[in-house]
Amino acid sequence: MSLAHPKILLIEDEPSQVELIHYNLKAEGYEVLVALDGEEGLELALEEIPDLILLDWMLPKVSGIEVCRQLRRSKITREIPIIMLTARGEVSDRVIGLELGADDYLPKPFEPEELTARIQSIVRRIKNPESMIDQINFEHLKIDKLKQEVLLNGAPLMLSTTEFEALLIFAENCGQVLDRDFLVENLRGISWQSYDRSIDVLVSRLRNKLNALDPDTEYIKTIHGVGYKFIDRIKNN
Repeated sequence: MSLAHPKILLIEDEPSQVELIHYNLKAEGYEVLVALDGEEGLELALEEIPDLILLDWMLPKVSGIEVCRQLRRSKITREIPIIMLTARGEVSDRVIGLELGADDYLPKPFEPEELTARIQSIVRRIKNPESMIDQINFEHLKIDKLKQEVLLNGAPLMLSTTEFEALLIFAENCGQVLDRDFLVENLRGISWQSYDRSIDVLVSRLRNKLNALDPDTEYIKTIHGVGYKFIDRIKNN
């Protein structure tokens, strides 16, 4: 992935939104690809391998939700950050998007500056690995902060950008109880609220991926009424 001129794929069918977003991103120096329906979006994502995808919820031919699902299933596209754009602003809709693997969620209408800030935050995390050095090693879990790779029992753990950052926050604060406010504040670029279920969905998704490769070890413990604690121990010990 080369981020000298970050490539963004915009999958959006509203002409006014396409024009506005395309104009503002080009002005910021991004290379912008446009797909006007979900089917074309999937094809472009596989052909061009963008650095980031802006994905509308309501699309012709293939819905944004289905596009997100297929992108996360493909080995080629599953690690590409996805920001969902939608007029549907309910918390339940945001939860659905996060459960499918979206990294961020921006309800319409939004200011172009807000979208640009979200994109810049994600691109910085990918573009500046020098800010992430060394490794964090547990008995079964190894996190390479430089390469942004995770091994669990020797097998690669495939995480989205936001899942990786959440795991890193937990691992760097191992043994400490982290409340939702702390997670919201430290997941950069994510405009979640501590009172909705988005953080819980993210943690659940991360926990499920850890458990799928290492069902005998407990990593993220729920502290009821407070938040979560990252530990590294055999269950029931």
